[in-house]
Amino acid sequence: MKLVFATNNAHKLHEVSALLQENVQLLSLNDINCHADIPETADTLEGNALQKARYVYENFGADCFADDTGLEVEALNNAPGVYSARYAGEQKNPQDNMQKLLAEMADKDNRKARFRTVIALIINGKEYLFEGEVRGVIEREKRGAAGFGYDPIFTPEGFTETFAELPLEVKNEISHRGRAVKKLVEFLK
Repeated sequence: MKLVFATNNAHKLHEVSALLQENVQLLSLNDINCHADIPETADTLEGNALQKARYVYENFGADCFADDTGLEVEALNNAPGVYSARYAGEQKNPQDNMQKLLAEMADKDNRKARFRTVIALIINGKEYLFEGEVRGVIEREKRGAAGFGYDPIFTPEGFTETFAELPLEVKNEISHRGRAVKKLVEFLK
């Protein structure tokens, strides 16, 4: 089965590829010659994921899925949330996003946060949603070189290492995206 993942983010593609079964051929937007900047203008993760999946399905006729992820920080009224990728501006710079978040959290004792991923799948015109979440805390400084996005400042519950310090296999087992993708994989079986 061929399935387009509506992303060109190499880190996401690598993480998701590692979780999909062998009978699924994962294609990126690049693989289908989609070079558009697909809009993400919804005010929810579900809305953005559906918007991206619908764009691919309507314009390329391909079975596909898209995800949207948000980091929700309790002390910041669940910000940055749906705006996580562009928290520090439209340039979507992960380093700037982390610096802004760390600055806003500098005087906060409540460090609780959660990552939430929503996957929208469209197969034969039918839409399905899958969600995964992981709870943890925001660190006071960056640690680790692996992962992407906010991984260097997020430590999941039950661990002392940030996502950026954990091996990919461990992160995939416990992460928000890993949990959502597992639900997708179960559905595809």
